[in-house]
Amino acid sequence: MSITILVKGKNTRFARRVSIRKTVSLLVGVSLVFLVSSRTTESVYENQVRLSVVKTGLEEQAKLVEQLHSSTDQKIDGLISQLAQMQSQLNQLDTLSVNLAEKSGLNKDDFQLSEEIRTNLNKDAELTTQINKVADALEFKIQQLTALESILLGLNIEQESKLAGRPISKGWLSSYYGVRKDPFTGKPAMHKGIDFAGEAGSSVIATGAGVITWAGDRFGYGKLIEIDHGNGLKTRYGHNDKIRVQVGDVVTKGQTVALMGNTGRSTGAHVHYEVLQNGRQVDPLPYIYR
Repeated sequence: MSITILVKGKNTRFARRVSIRKTVSLLVGVSLVFLVSSRTTESVYENQVRLSVVKTGLEEQAKLVEQLHSSTDQKIDGLISQLAQMQSQLNQLDTLSVNLAEKSGLNKDDFQLSEEIRTNLNKDAELTTQINKVADALEFKIQQLTALESILLGLNIEQESKLAGRPISKGWLSSYYGVRKDPFTGKPAMHKGIDFAGEAGSSVIATGAGVITWAGDRFGYGKLIEIDHGNGLKTRYGHNDKIRVQVGDVVTKGQTVALMGNTGRSTGAHVHYEVLQNGRQVDPLPYIYR
């Protein structure tokens, strides 16, 4: 199918037969040229916009990275400062434990940090390694202090359980250990303790740390307190008016265990004080004047 194009002027006459298919193809081609040309221009502009946005975003990210870097440096400096403070405290604890060990007659080297476990802080060194070393040193020092505490506690218990002093806070020695005239019969009899006289109701105190094994009435003794101090040693406090402890109680040296009285086989307010070694009464006097 075709169409005829006729151009007619005063002096010119032009006629041309053109195919419709070719005409449509030509028009489509021209339209595509304009479209592509227009699209290419628009894409360049959009790409410029995109590049500008990306560039701005990268610049902002660069600023954030710089801020983060600065903040990280500050945090690292702060962490190193804290580690330095911990190291200083660790050194103080080390000095304290060494002094305590020396004063207690122990080997100070057993309670001192070795050079291998000590930490010399260095900003240029790997931070994780330094933290681990400080943590190891702290853990080891805790173990040392725990051991030292246990030893000192044992020494203190031994010292506290060591019998010494008088079983009263106020009063006087009224009767010694040994054979004497019995106040009830008038005949010679063995007195297996020492008597301390005083005012009724005054304190009767433990002469050493230990465990209460008797707290109540007992024939002849009246209201009696008995304390086991370990190593085969026991003490007895007789003729009390009131008892302040119970069987099973742990008492310390100097603690009030009873109030002085006149119960049992007694002629006046006093405390009958005995020291037993492996179940047998011995003279308490050497223990009193330790």
